[in-house]
Amino acid sequence: MIPSGNNVQRLSKTALGKHLAWGALIALILVSVFLAGVRNPAPEWPRFWMLRPLIVVPVAGALGGFFYFITGSWRRAGGWKSIVGYMAGILLYMVVLWLGSVLGLAGTLWH
Repeated sequence: MIPSGNNVQRLSKTALGKHLAWGALIALILVSVFLAGVRNPAPEWPRFWMLRPLIVVPVAGALGGFFYFITGSWRRAGGWKSIVGYMAGILLYMVVLWLGSVLGLAGTLWH
């Protein structure tokens, strides 16, 4: 049985939400581990300097999860397209996460 148009859209929104949430969660865990290693922040940093990376990096992770979601049709295609889909999705996620880390940590840990 083929689902109607509303069901297909709902499934797509659910899958997109899961990809966004997982992308943001992975990014939040990575930046939290990274920030946990800071024992003595520099005195010239703002008082709540850690809030910027804790907000910016998970948003970038969610964007990376969106790009991974977009490559889903390639991943499901099978054969060489599946390999390209996985590689492109992971590479896009890592690039967006790196750019978000640079943006979130600029002026503090990223000089």
